[in-house]
Amino acid sequence: MASEATAIPGHAAGVTKAEAVPPTRPGVIAAAVYQNGQRLRDIEIDEAGQWRGRENVVIWIGLHEPDEALLRQVQAEFDLHDLAIEDAGKAHQRPKLEIYGDAIFVVARTAHMAGDEILFGETHLFVGRGYIISVRHGASTSYMAVRQRCESSPAALAHGENYILYSILDFIVDNYMPVVEAIHAEVEELEDKLLRDRLAKADIERLYLLRRNLLRLRNAVVPLVDVCRRHEHLELPGMDAAMQPLFRDVTDHVRRVQEDIDALREVLAFTFEASLMIGQSEQTEISRKLASWAAILAVPTAIAGIYGMNFEDMPELRFRYGYFVVLAVIIGLCVTLYRFFRRARWL
Repeated sequence: MASEATAIPGHAAGVTKAEAVPPTRPGVIAAAVYQNGQRLRDIEIDEAGQWRGRENVVIWIGLHEPDEALLRQVQAEFDLHDLAIEDAGKAHQRPKLEIYGDAIFVVARTAHMAGDEILFGETHLFVGRGYIISVRHGASTSYMAVRQRCESSPAALAHGENYILYSILDFIVDNYMPVVEAIHAEVEELEDKLLRDRLAKADIERLYLLRRNLLRLRNAVVPLVDVCRRHEHLELPGMDAAMQPLFRDVTDHVRRVQEDIDALREVLAFTFEASLMIGQSEQTEISRKLASWAAILAVPTAIAGIYGMNFEDMPELRFRYGYFVVLAVIIGLCVTLYRFFRRARWL
């Protein structure tokens, strides 16, 4: 990368410092080299191999949806495993951590809200002695903020690739929280609406979509618990003991996110069940009212049916006050049934 460079006193021979130059190659977001926590210069991908192995030097490269040619060039510079490169070229990988010799390969799923929808992305991380390479796919938030925060703390960045890995994983996990909080607010709104009034069809559909999104979010978060937990131990290649408490903190955050997701899924299940129970209760109440009125109306219908048979030999037909007596009987029976159903809370 063309830039004027000046030697830095006190650094190893050949280490230079230059003003940052934005990368021009498609797919490369940033590529820089650091020594003792200080940014030295931006580099081209084909320069990376020249910096590998230098004392207290770490190379940090950020890629976004790189093509196969770029990935193969990165593989050649850092001697990355073929299987890891194959995974990095394809999205929709399950969160995992794999060890290839003296390097590790980490896959993490990212998530952020866009309106009412959760957009998922994917980040692949190659971590080895003196380098870290991030490969982003899909709707993933840029890690420029992570890079700026790390550069603002040279003492922490001096821990090298382990601290950068921690910072990226912590950033991914922190971005889960706004998603969970947004869903939590919507779930509370649906709960309040359920208590005030029955849920409409659109609300039921939204309940289903929320449960589906939470399931997808859970599938992204749960495997990351094991990934972060494994970083708490020193059996991983190049793991710095000083980083263990930081990775333990990330693990705690991921577990808390998982617990919040599980709690929200249970609340949504209860809300859906409560909505069904309320609907069934309303249907039962309507059925009782209809049955009560049907029983009341059956009295005059039955009596009118009897006296509408037109038989000649019916003594009641010649009774002078028969019409009034029948009306009184009908009214009396209907009032009695009405009062009975009212006491039974069917009307």
